[in-house]
Amino acid sequence: MTTNAAADDPTPRPRRRAPAGAAVLREDVTEAIRAAVFEELAAVGYARMSIEGIARRAGVGKTAVYRRWRSKLHLVLDIVSALAVQGLPAPDTGSLEGDLRLLYEVTSRALRHPVASQIIPDLQAEAARNPDIAEALQKTLREGQDGVASRILAAAAERGELGPDLDTDLALDLISGPLYWRSVVVRSPKPPKGYLGSLARATAEGLKALGGGADRR
Repeated sequence: MTTNAAADDPTPRPRRRAPAGAAVLREDVTEAIRAAVFEELAAVGYARMSIEGIARRAGVGKTAVYRRWRSKLHLVLDIVSALAVQGLPAPDTGSLEGDLRLLYEVTSRALRHPVASQIIPDLQAEAARNPDIAEALQKTLREGQDGVASRILAAAAERGELGPDLDTDLALDLISGPLYWRSVVVRSPKPPKGYLGSLARATAEGLKALGGGADRR
């Protein structure tokens, strides 16, 4: 008769412990906290925002927040990344002007979102007093936008729309500057009909003039 050694062994086995640290950080709780941060920032601003308020809004304890971020500043710096256009696939319309038009449409909608339109100006004001937020805001917003814009420029160069002598830094400023100025600094309402198309057309022509592409006239 075959016996089950494990079952017959009288030596008590230690109870297996639940994994600690990041292994038990539930993603749904993390997302609830992130959503609560957006809501809390929009409601009270960075200066008055507290971990207690975030936890209460997310329906969790303060410990759940501190296990993921060690301070209010680190939490907000993480959230700032979500305000950029990170993760947006580069448009692929087959033309520089078409790619720019699509980029501007997506970016314009994101910047006009009610939560973003309240949070970004508040963070800009806080950045004037807090160098850590200033650095993070510049880094994340710039990298998010420039990552997409750089791929647009590379695709245009492959198609021969832009030449090899293009000043990339100047080109990226030319692409991102006008829309951010209008939406974030001036805080203008929804662009008038035809504005984004005209902006894309003017920007494309300006880039071709800078880069000496095959389409330059």
